[in-house]
Amino acid sequence: MTTRTDLVFARLALRWLILGDARADPARFLGTMIAIAVGVALGFAIHLINGSALASFDGAVRSVNGAADLQVRAASPLGFDELLYPRIIDTPGVGDASPVVALDAQAGEARFTLLGLDILRAANVTPSLVGEQMSGPDTGSANVFDESALFVSRAVLDATGGTVGETRAVSANGRSVELVIAGILPAVADGQAIAVMDIAAAQWRFDRLGRLDRVDLSLADRGAAERSLSQWLPGDVVLGSDESELAQGSALSRAYRLNLDMLALVALVTGGFLVFSAQSLSVARRLRAFALVRTLGLPRRGIVAVVALEGLAIGIVGALLGLALGAALATFALRWFGGDLGAGYFRGGDVRIVFQPLAAAVFFALGIAAAMLGSVLPARAASQAAPAAALKNSGDMLDPRSAVPLLPALVLIAAGSLAALLPPVGGLPVFGFVGMALLLAGGVAGVPWLARRLLAPLAVRRTTSVPGLLAVRHVHGAPAEAATALCGIVASTALVIAMATMVTSFRGAVDEWLVEVLSSDLYLRAEGSAGFDPSLQARLAGVPGVAGLSFSRQIPLTLIPDRPPVALIARSLDGQNPEASLVLIEEAAAQVGSIPVWVSEPAARLYGWSVGDAVDLPIGAGEAFTVSGIWRDYSRQQGALVIRDKDYTRLTGDAERDEAAVTIDPGADPDAVGRTLLEALPAELRSSVSIAQPATLRRFALELFDRSFAVTYVLQAVAILVGLAGVAATMSSQTIARVREFGMLAHLGVEKRQIMAMLGIEGALLGTIGGVAGVLLGGALSQILIHVINPQSFNWTMATIVPVGTIAAVFAALVFAASVTAMLAGRRATATNAALAVREDW
Repeated sequence: MTTRTDLVFARLALRWLILGDARADPARFLGTMIAIAVGVALGFAIHLINGSALASFDGAVRSVNGAADLQVRAASPLGFDELLYPRIIDTPGVGDASPVVALDAQAGEARFTLLGLDILRAANVTPSLVGEQMSGPDTGSANVFDESALFVSRAVLDATGGTVGETRAVSANGRSVELVIAGILPAVADGQAIAVMDIAAAQWRFDRLGRLDRVDLSLADRGAAERSLSQWLPGDVVLGSDESELAQGSALSRAYRLNLDMLALVALVTGGFLVFSAQSLSVARRLRAFALVRTLGLPRRGIVAVVALEGLAIGIVGALLGLALGAALATFALRWFGGDLGAGYFRGGDVRIVFQPLAAAVFFALGIAAAMLGSVLPARAASQAAPAAALKNSGDMLDPRSAVPLLPALVLIAAGSLAALLPPVGGLPVFGFVGMALLLAGGVAGVPWLARRLLAPLAVRRTTSVPGLLAVRHVHGAPAEAATALCGIVASTALVIAMATMVTSFRGAVDEWLVEVLSSDLYLRAEGSAGFDPSLQARLAGVPGVAGLSFSRQIPLTLIPDRPPVALIARSLDGQNPEASLVLIEEAAAQVGSIPVWVSEPAARLYGWSVGDAVDLPIGAGEAFTVSGIWRDYSRQQGALVIRDKDYTRLTGDAERDEAAVTIDPGADPDAVGRTLLEALPAELRSSVSIAQPATLRRFALELFDRSFAVTYVLQAVAILVGLAGVAATMSSQTIARVREFGMLAHLGVEKRQIMAMLGIEGALLGTIGGVAGVLLGGALSQILIHVINPQSFNWTMATIVPVGTIAAVFAALVFAASVTAMLAGRRATATNAALAVREDW
């Protein structure tokens, strides 16, 4: 009976301690819950968006591929010889094969993938790509075998605004053809823009005679088919499947998605630190209450349970709010930024939110974990306090005048630095993020030492200012208390400065690179599959006002089936000096008997190439290529290769070009020359060609950069707001906890205005210490972001550019917020009658 009674009384004591403090200081619970909710919301929203975008991409790939068992794909848009088809279908293990021509097409403003199919073969191999002819008085008489019949998905039909039976002009591969919408593709998923026509008509009418882009396979024996095909297929084709194409898209955006997830968790980490700060200050304020219930018989583990249950409650409520807010944020972000959050990884298709129960459970657990971890140390401190001593304690946790330990901070910082030096795991900077976490922990652990060192000169300096003297002595004498108050502030400030420095450095590097590469007066670009044939190139070169034209060709080139294709660029390099056209990082002398190729920095890092290395490319039969240089490129994360245009034409027979850099005569008007160039183009090509000046391209590129990093800017803003809110909550809790101290000062003759001034100075000192620690720690974290995480994630390097203005603004806002909040909280604390404050007892 006694045990049961003790249990009942213990539960009543726990409920009294938790609910009583919640009523006394609701701002602490509300503030920490919001901090956890914001962190969970951002992480969950970004994860939802990324997962939904990948699911949409999965649907698009499977729709276009028609669920074939295996595919023989061209390594480039040039396609491969259709004479391979009979050999493929006769390969052991292949049950049936469907030849495919795949083109990027456009009808009006609608863009879609146009597939040319052998309908009879496709019915057996990829039946989901076979169209359904509509019947009715206005649907026309075209059937699946008519050369002008076009079957479209619902998305294409809606985008073109057409109806079945109508004739539409379809442009692809530089040709425009009138086709009749004969029916729909009922098995293609909603939102997927696909159209199908007869393969022979597609080859003839879009100038693809003798070429195929892929062959879809139905397999009788997958192992036998893969072994046989891999033995004889030429270099300009690759074996692939839905899974390998999905891996391409996932690999291209994987690092971007991981980095966004990690940056989104910044707010959650900051929330965890704020929970720690708030719980520590709450424990300090309630030490006498804990001591009283300990004296009355509550065991030590009961005190631990109080603080732990508070953390659990904060975590549960905050995480639930975060999940709801995250789902709403994801829906909003999809409308404004798209499924790739503005980064350009997933284009086309309709991305819809796909709820992920497992992800929701993980982020719910992370929210609870952050709150619980933030409560562990305060709970331990509360349980270890001696009841007799705590009953006489004023409620403050002041350190003795002893040396502040620095070793734990140094160990954490050293461990973080070593972790950052480790190589990536699976192409991802896992240890880079581990290093950042350890550095962050080490930086926070070093705040007491930093506070003591920064305030030491002020502590020994004589002053007649009572508020200044009291403020300096308080902060200098209790560096651990200062660290407790500052941990959330330091964490948020450091992470904000690190992100701001990385983004500023990246943007500055891109801007400088654009200035170097955009050296011509005008730039022409043929969109889609349009291009400039040799006769048109000659006509454009003769336009009045044009002093010179440099044409180039860019095509995607698949080197490994499950990796994103690199960009192969054919251009007329300036004589024997490629450095005049490329921003070279390294170069080597050309080797006799080998075709020189200049690889971008991302390509060199992805494929492990160095200058002088021999490389195999799927163009040209048995040709030898050698890396003659490595150049800087910030526009193609998947890598790019440059070869001379004469080598490209000789190897591929492709004489068309899709870009041109124009040098105009001195004194000529760029706008007038641009208009003349457009007028020289054939009428059907004008709508597909864009022309721009370097300043316009540079502005567009930087706007695209800002759009890509828009989410990062939002995360920075949220981290700043969470940090400033943490300043307010921390300073408020700390000030209110010192009511008895203020009462004693009043008895000693210190005026209320002097106490307010003291609090303002303390707030400014704490803000300054937090700002200095945050700037130093943020600078160190930024170097990991710039020199470890960026190269390992995106395969490019850059120099550090310090955003002095941003750092100064954050620092000033931090000091101002800390000082003002301390004084505002002080007004409430000093409103208590001095006698009552000093006599306050349990």
